[in-house]
Amino acid sequence: MINFFKISDVAENWQLGLHDPATPIMEGIVCFHNHIMFFIILIVIFVLWLLIRCSIIYDQESNKFSDSFTHSTILEIVWTIIPAVVLVIIAVPSFALLYSMDEIIDPSITLKVIGHQWYWSYEYSDYTMLTDGKNLNYDSYMISEDDMVNDPTKDSVSHVYRLLEVDNKVVLPTQTHVRILVTSADVLHCWAIPSCGVKIDACPGRLNQCSLFLKREGTYYGQCSEICGVNHGFMPIVIQAVTLEDYLTWIVQKLEIEL
Repeated sequence: MINFFKISDVAENWQLGLHDPATPIMEGIVCFHNHIMFFIILIVIFVLWLLIRCSIIYDQESNKFSDSFTHSTILEIVWTIIPAVVLVIIAVPSFALLYSMDEIIDPSITLKVIGHQWYWSYEYSDYTMLTDGKNLNYDSYMISEDDMVNDPTKDSVSHVYRLLEVDNKVVLPTQTHVRILVTSADVLHCWAIPSCGVKIDACPGRLNQCSLFLKREGTYYGQCSEICGVNHGFMPIVIQAVTLEDYLTWIVQKLEIEL
């Protein structure tokens, strides 16, 4: 049986619902989506009823004098004011959500994301190595289907997602304010992770920023959402959210390897 509204951190076959939110921003987006759907359903039902009603009343066979319709000033005022009120009701939570998405709270960690044709580079600029002054950075490439480890007991690849897995994941701690700086080295890219509610353009010569606050542990998948060339569909994004203790252990291990 197909579950159209399955909640998960990665897209499922025939899925219609949104991803399971991992950040307060994504929770707000899901709530706003449900808020909008309430009005959309009412409007669709009303307009559909109105169209059917008009089709029956003004049918040429049942009403020979349909050209004698008279305009109603009151009706025109009503159908102008009511949509305006609906738009205001929709706009208020929309503006609140937009402002919260642009808010940058004093971050504990800064992650710099650089888009390339066709892979991502990540730089943890808070941890400078003492030897040559360079920051902790690495490249993240998509793992090809041929390199995935197959489970001999099954017919398909297990525990991995085709075109979504990478060799170096982005490791970030939970319950921590993270600042994301995004840019590009060549053409336009877009760093997008649906579960985190993040979709920010990577522009050459420009530095865009957003905030991230992961509420729970997990693995979150995303892809470049800007048509950036022939291999646009082959530069996925994977965020591994861990506890702060595990994150510090990972940072120490990475620094020891680089040194």
